[in-house]
Amino acid sequence: MGFGDLKSNAGLKVLNEFLADKSYIEGYVPSQADVAVFEALSGAPPAELFHALRWYNHIKSYEKQKASLPGVKKPLGKYGPVNIEDTTDSAPKQAKEDDDDDIDLFGSDDEEESEEAKRIKEERLAQYEQKKSKKPALIAKSSILLDVKPWDDETDMGKLEECVRSIQMDGLVWGASKLVPVGYGIKKLQIQCVVEDDKVGTDVLEEKITAFEDFVQSMDVAAFNKI
Repeated sequence: MGFGDLKSNAGLKVLNEFLADKSYIEGYVPSQADVAVFEALSGAPPAELFHALRWYNHIKSYEKQKASLPGVKKPLGKYGPVNIEDTTDSAPKQAKEDDDDDIDLFGSDDEEESEEAKRIKEERLAQYEQKKSKKPALIAKSSILLDVKPWDDETDMGKLEECVRSIQMDGLVWGASKLVPVGYGIKKLQIQCVVEDDKVGTDVLEEKITAFEDFVQSMDVAAFNKI
């Protein structure tokens, strides 16, 4: 297992593909697995590797809490695709004991084996990239259930829902809705939507929905699930 060399563009591409349908290196919450891979990177991935960049920025926000994240940090070779070997920070060993060893007219078996291993590794990475390039890119999406509360029982809930559904964004699809009693004759609007994670966030939805201040008192996220 591994990502190849995470300090190279090829390794970052492997990481990007790996995170195309995942939020984290392991599981569904940030962990020491994310910390281990994050610390192996030289810096932020380039913008075109948007899955890796999204994950990098998210894990970077846990900088102060990284020591308290769950799990046990393991070697990089324990993470990533099963058919890729980790080569981050690897370097050919040098063992020169005296000046005479510096001159080798015929070359050593170790050097030949190292070159052969490097060639095989590069071929496997190329095959992996070619295989991945044939697959359509997976788009990370989430299903969100929103609670939109009116000011009082006199609020026109039909007009409130009309305002909410008037919000149109790339990566946002509105779904089913219903009115749910909350007490004293007041009902809240409960509405479902599906969003593309890279394009639409709950903070943007809240800002746009609460902008209809004549109808909307507040908005809460009732449920949030990755698709």
